[in-house]
Amino acid sequence: MPAIGDVSGDLPDGPARALPGFHPALKDELTFPLAWGTSPVRDFEAWRRTARATVEEHLLVDRQDATPYAPRSTARSDGDGCTRELVTLSLTRYGRVRGALLTPHGSGPFPAVLLLHDHGSRFDIGKEKVVRPWYDDSRLAAAQEWADRHFDGRFLGDELARRGYVVFCTDALGWGDREPLTYTRQQALAGNLFHLGSSLAGLLAREDERAAGFLASLDRVDARRIAAVGFSMGGYRAWQTAALSDHVAAAVSVCWMTGLKEMMVPGNNSLRGQSAFHMLHPGLARYLDIPDVASIAAPRPMLFLGGERDRLFTAEGVRAAHARLRAVWRSRGAADRLRAETWPDVGHAFPARMQDEAFAWLGSVTPAPA
Repeated sequence: MPAIGDVSGDLPDGPARALPGFHPALKDELTFPLAWGTSPVRDFEAWRRTARATVEEHLLVDRQDATPYAPRSTARSDGDGCTRELVTLSLTRYGRVRGALLTPHGSGPFPAVLLLHDHGSRFDIGKEKVVRPWYDDSRLAAAQEWADRHFDGRFLGDELARRGYVVFCTDALGWGDREPLTYTRQQALAGNLFHLGSSLAGLLAREDERAAGFLASLDRVDARRIAAVGFSMGGYRAWQTAALSDHVAAAVSVCWMTGLKEMMVPGNNSLRGQSAFHMLHPGLARYLDIPDVASIAAPRPMLFLGGERDRLFTAEGVRAAHARLRAVWRSRGAADRLRAETWPDVGHAFPARMQDEAFAWLGSVTPAPA
């Protein structure tokens, strides 16, 4: 047996060596005592309040940020059935953020999508990964290459706008217009924020929550029909925002759902550090597993899609998470409001045929005007 403090044991070289030899004991100690069905709180609404408050506490970022959004619009363009504009606004008191806002032609009010971009270890583009950059030709080639690689050449935001949704997407901290990171700087940024009593993942969560509130404040938006949609880290952000914000009526999460214990195994991408800090809330696992946090959104409509060939998540982890989610929605008499499935021939991607099915589902729960 490896000695206490031995970080090697019989683990292979590489990122897996970050696991200490006693990591199985640490995993065994995680019982997720606040999970629905395990928690002593038996009233579901009371449980939701308790679980959400626990998540809020572990974000390490003040929830009471009432900074006015003060939006300012620039770079307007009309075409392809919608009006495009860049909107600069305050999501927190720490600075201004620029986002792409697409509005379908027509009278509205429209359903809306908070579109959340992925990580992908590419930082020169953020919102441009999912919205065609009509405002900056210098980013178009990179954006198109990303869309070709992950989305069959489509820009998700433009596609959703054509289907009748107001779409809003901002750069997360470290992407696009916001002081782009490099892969190796992520850990330093996260560490410094922890020293300052804050959190990289917590800031991301707070900004996404506030962005949902901004959408709900727009006259052109039907505030009862706002969805959060994302792929990869954007998928994580989608269900997290649904858990934290009552402005989100539904969510589509593609290629990001797993059980924590099944994710923390030798060779998993999360062991590399760096990118993991965007999705790490220290200490939260003492109370809730990953699907338990997503379950705070129950019984609202949620769609979780994954690919069986996705090497970032173990099949066991995806199955365990989906089973946990189904149990929660079923306990609320809302099994029909949850879809959680994997596609056998898909990897870590969101191909056009999967988009079509996801957007059709979205249209059934947050219908666009006829």
